Parts: sequence; C-alpha cells; structure tokens
Amino acid sequence: MPSIAKVAVNDATIHFDKLYSYLVPPELEPSVWPGGIVLVPFGQGNRPRMAVVIETEAGDDPEPRLKSLLAAAPEEAHLTPDLMELVRFLRDRYFCTWYEAVKAVIPYGAQYQPGVENGRPVVKSRMVRPVETIYTLTGTLPEKPKPGPKQLRAVEALRPGPRSRAELEELGISRATLDGLCKKGILTAQTRDRPLDLFGEVPFDPRPLTLSPEQQTACRLLEEDLTAGEPRAALLYGVTGSGKTAVFLRLIEQTLAQGRRALILVPEIGLTPQIIRRLKAMFGSRLAVQHSALSNTERLLQWRMIQQGNADIVVGTRSAVFAPLQNLGLIILDEEQEHTYQSESSPRYSAHDVAKKRAAMENALLLFASATPRTETYQAAVSGRLRLVTLQHRYGGRPLPTVDFIDMRAELAAGNPREVSARMAQALEETMDRGEQSILLLNRRGYRTVGMCQSCGHVLKCPNCSVPLVYHKPQQALFCHHCGHRISPVPTVCPECGGKMVYSGFGTQKVEEELAALLPKARILRMDQDSTGRKNAHEQMLARFARQEYDILLGTQMVAKGLDFEKVTLVGVLGIDSMLFGQGFRSFENVFSLVTQVVGRGGRAELPGRALIQTTVPDHPVLQLAAAQDYPRFYEQEIAFRRFSLYPPYCSFCVVGFSGEREPEVFAAARRFGQLLAERFASHPEQPLRMLGPTPMTIVKLNGRYRYKLTLKCRNDAPFRALLRSTLDAYAEEKLPAKAGVTIDFNSDGD
Repeated sequence: MPSIAKVAVNDATIHFDKLYSYLVPPELEPSVWPGGIVLVPFGQGNRPRMAVVIETEAGDDPEPRLKSLLAAAPEEAHLTPDLMELVRFLRDRYFCTWYEAVKAVIPYGAQYQPGVENGRPVVKSRMVRPVETIYTLTGTLPEKPKPGPKQLRAVEALRPGPRSRAELEELGISRATLDGLCKKGILTAQTRDRPLDLFGEVPFDPRPLTLSPEQQTACRLLEEDLTAGEPRAALLYGVTGSGKTAVFLRLIEQTLAQGRRALILVPEIGLTPQIIRRLKAMFGSRLAVQHSALSNTERLLQWRMIQQGNADIVVGTRSAVFAPLQNLGLIILDEEQEHTYQSESSPRYSAHDVAKKRAAMENALLLFASATPRTETYQAAVSGRLRLVTLQHRYGGRPLPTVDFIDMRAELAAGNPREVSARMAQALEETMDRGEQSILLLNRRGYRTVGMCQSCGHVLKCPNCSVPLVYHKPQQALFCHHCGHRISPVPTVCPECGGKMVYSGFGTQKVEEELAALLPKARILRMDQDSTGRKNAHEQMLARFARQEYDILLGTQMVAKGLDFEKVTLVGVLGIDSMLFGQGFRSFENVFSLVTQVVGRGGRAELPGRALIQTTVPDHPVLQLAAAQDYPRFYEQEIAFRRFSLYPPYCSFCVVGFSGEREPEVFAAARRFGQLLAERFASHPEQPLRMLGPTPMTIVKLNGRYRYKLTLKCRNDAPFRALLRSTLDAYAEEKLPAKAGVTIDFNSDGD
C-alpha cells in the first residue's frame, strides 16, 4: 500500500496555504520523507509545481482521487528535523507560507525547479553544481608491458594520496593517461563538489590572545554560560574600541575545545572580510561564509560544506542564522542593534528571535554584542533576563575621541552655502597633512535629492512611488531609489507649468565633488550602494583604504561600524538632522547608535581621535549624549519615553500592511480588516490590544501599489497570533485579498 505525503506547494498565498495530500509511488518511496523537496501535479491542469513534504503517513485507505507525486529531489536537498522545526517556527510566528519559510532556510543555489527529461517531469536544480574528478591510486603498475614515463609519473604523483584532475594536469599528466590507468584498474576516478576556499590566501597563523583584565573578567563570566549545558543568553555591552572581538575569539576557542560549533552574525556584508580574516588566521580552514554577495555557486558550496559537517565556524549576515550547523554551542549577534537583522520580505523574521530559538534547541549560549544595544535588549539585561557583561574602557587604555559640534546656522550666516563647512574642510586638510586619515559619514546617496519648480513648486516624483527622484551626476539621470525608475536627460523645465527646475539637497556624490574642489590634493574614496555594486567591492575598497591609498573615506552608514583603521584620527558627520527628526519610535535610538558608532571609528590605535558633527541643533540631547558616548544615560531617557508612550519593550508592535492598485479600495480593505479584528478581540477582553489606523504608510505608493497600515500594540503570544490568523481567514472569506494584499510585520518600528 503506497504511503501518503502531505505537502506545501510553492507560490501559494497566505490565504490558501494548506497541506495537500499525494500518493507516493513505490519507486519514490526511498526518496520521500519530511523536509524533502518534491514535484507535484497541481490544479485543474495538473501543472508541475514544487512542494516540500511536511508529513508522511501510511496510506491504509487513501482517497481514490488522490494524485501521485511526480518526482523527488536528491537526498542532500532535504531539510533536517532541526531545520524543519525552524520552518514551522517561521510559519507560526511570522505569518508566511510554508514554502516561503523553506526558501528562507535553504539558499537559492540549493533550491529546485520543475523540468522535463525524456518527456517525463523531473526535479532540476536551479544551477549545475561545479564538480571535479578526483583520482585515487588503488593498484600497482604491471611490469609488462613496460609502463611509460607518463604512467610512472601519474602513479608517483598519487602515491601520497588522492589528487584532482586539475592538479595532475598542472604536473603535465594528461587526461588520456589517467583514463588509461583507470581502465587497467590502477586508478579509480570519482566526482565531488569542487571545494571553495573564499579566503584561501589568508595564512593559518594562530597567535595567543592578549586580553586586558576587563576582557578576562568578561570571558570568565561568559564561559560559565557557555559550559552550562542549557540555553543561556547574555549581552556584551562595551564602548567602541573596547575589544569585543577578542572576547568573541576566546569564546569561539572554548566552544571548539568542547567539540561544538560557533555561528557569528554581522549586520553588513562589508564587515565580514575583517572578522573572517581574523578567524581564518586563528582557526584555519574549517570556516564557512553565508551572505547575499556570494554567487549562487559559492552560497551552495558553502551551504553544502556546512551541511556535511566540514565547517566548525560560520560567519554571515542575517540569513546565516539558518546555517545547517549541527552541535551548535555559541551564537554571536555582533552590532545587535542594527535594523538589517530584520527581514523586510516574507518571512519578515527577526534574526534575534530565530537565534533565540536555535539557542534553545541546541542548549547554546546566545551572545548579543554592541556599544549601542537595542533598548529592548539592554532592558532585558538590566532586569536580569540576560546576563549583562560590560567593557567600560577602550583596549590599551586609549581615550575615546573628543567630539565637537559645528553649528551649520552660523556657517550659513557667514556666507558658506556648501554642505562641507569651512571648519570641517580645514580639519580634513590638517589631518591629511599629518599623514593621517579621515572618515566622513553622510547617510544619503546620490548628488541632488530634490528637483523642484521655481515657479509652481512642483516636485519631480517617481511615477511608481510617492518619493522624489534623486539626481545622479555620473549617469546624468534621475533615479528612484526604491523601484529603480530612471529619467534621462534630466528635466530643466517643469512638466506642470513650464517653469525652471531647480535641484537642491545633497548626497554622497555632491559631497565628493565639493571635497575635490576644496581639497584638490585629497584622495577620496566614496563608499555607498552605487559604488559597491561589483562583486567583492566592499573588501577591495576597504583594503585599499587600509593600505592608505586614500586620505578620506566618504560613505553612508556602511562606514559607520565595525571598521578598524589605525591611521583614522578624524571622523566627520554630515546631514544627521534629517534622521533626527525622522518618523518611527526608534528614530532617536537610530541616531544615537549611528553617531556613537561612527565617532568610535577614530583613534583606535596609538594616535588620538576626534570627531566633528555638523548640525543645526547642536544642543539636542540625543546628539550630546552620543558625543559623550554615554549609552546608560541615553537608555534612561529612551526607556522612560517607551514606558510613557507604550512602545516596546512594554508591548509588542505589529504593523498590518495593505497594498493594491486602487487607493480607495486599499483604504476600505484596511478599515474592514480592523473591524474584523475588533470583533474577535471583543470576545477576548483578557487579550490586550490597541489599534491605530488605518493610515497611509510613510511611502504611500511603492512600485505602483498604494499602501496603508494598521498599527497594533499587542502582546505577541500564541492566543494573539491565533486571533490574528482567524481575522486573516475572515478577510479572505470576504474576497478582500483581491482588492488589497496583506502583510504582517512584527519587526517594524511603525515608519
């Protein structure tokens, strides 16, 4: 009797995401189990569609009309039980479909698609795995006929052990010679995935760690949690330059000594090369990398390396939290305050929450680390839910940079209309003359940021998104930074009234041009999303700056954290005011973190550092506290605001988003969802809920779709999620998804 597989199919909407039952043909029985990828006939036309097996059961009395599976992916494509538990966690917690959860866990290169071979439907990999042929010496050369010199050389080359065809060909041994020896049974040939060592040029050079007394105390406390044999969590809070990375290395060393493995998450791709080089030098080649800048081939090979147990340490960005590491003992979230740990597409998961789940599953230590922790994380630490470990001093006793403010109101009054103040330009020149380097932060790319008509005030906006177009001078074009819409040539006449268009505002391209005019001898490196699009661009640019090929590193927030250059003594901050008065309850937290982090890039070696902050509000308390690097006082003010206004951590924050092509229908659908939700909560008075909206999102139109939201202040527990799911079902029953699609986001700040 055939068994039955219950599967979740690809491309299902959240409203129709259920398990479908299929018969398992006898020939596929050995290849089908929970977590396996299969091909199924779906819908009235029985079109092949990918699916994942969630459950299997005996087919004692199957329904007569059940369809049969068409094909199954190879064994190595299946999800292990612990990864399947993460799939269930994602679907329950973040309101995604089964298959969306699966695609989050398996990288693109390991996923499959429908195909046809010899007229039959099959499962095909989305890419061909690069393989190589390995030859092994398994016999001896006969004396007669007398072996030739090429055969003798091949046998001698393989006597120490197996080698690849490429290695043997480099020695002058041809494929014909190898094939001939295989036919005689002297060699055997096997294919394997071609190994990938992304940082093979880094030598294995382990050196003993020299820790300060403060670092030693931190390690001793954290090692208690590491060896506890139960899930533990801690926050390593340390001022910038206090040596948190050295603490990481000691903990990783202890983890490996226990025979366990370590996972290190970083917020930006640009931060991976520096930490990878330190790990590679200290721990050798059993190190894997996972982030989106890798090619599909590289991601797949790294994932397979981890899955096969050949990696003891994994480093990566947010998606690496799903790395298939077994026997995980340590998880580190470095710069844990960063928003990049929150996914902005379905499943809208938080790496914090997934890391907590994995630590609980593996009895591991979860270590959050930052000089500017999230308010929620620090509150959990001071209240005793996490262990709080503090590094109060910079490594080696080095002082924190001194910080001064440049009042841009005075600059304008003095007749300086430029974006770079006269004082900033002078400081940059003096730093350059001393043979030292500077970092300038401007969290805004492009050249000019707004095009407005001088006569009627019309602003040039993207036709697909309700945002102004940004002028990019190198391309001589206007761009939308959200959908990529382009207008070229740049309009000089208003399309509404025929008046003159004037372009204002400034981005990194404009500041780069200003710096070149002010400091013609300066070597300027601009680092933003436009300049780092090429593969390995982050690493190459930072390496050139480290070699002092540039005097000034100008960039967006990617230059603000995690970087360590001994010659950087001056840090400048431009255009921070727009963030200071931004929307969302985290705006002050984000500004404090960004300023503190970038100020901390200076004076990290023997030379003292200083920072200059350009602003029109130099007395603003957030900027003053960031300048003083006084996180505890900032936390006291921020937590009081959160408590008074009922924001996290005093409630959970959920944004229900609605999008569609017709704005009135989107608004009506959002309002109806709110009514359905209120009806359900009326019968559950014990469940706290405050609902705001519906209101337009900050960007009301994006990619041609209008967007509204309901903001829910709630308690994110199983009963709340059950009521929310019930509301989604009722919304679908009224056919409202056809008017406005729905997203559920528990990680939004309401912006």
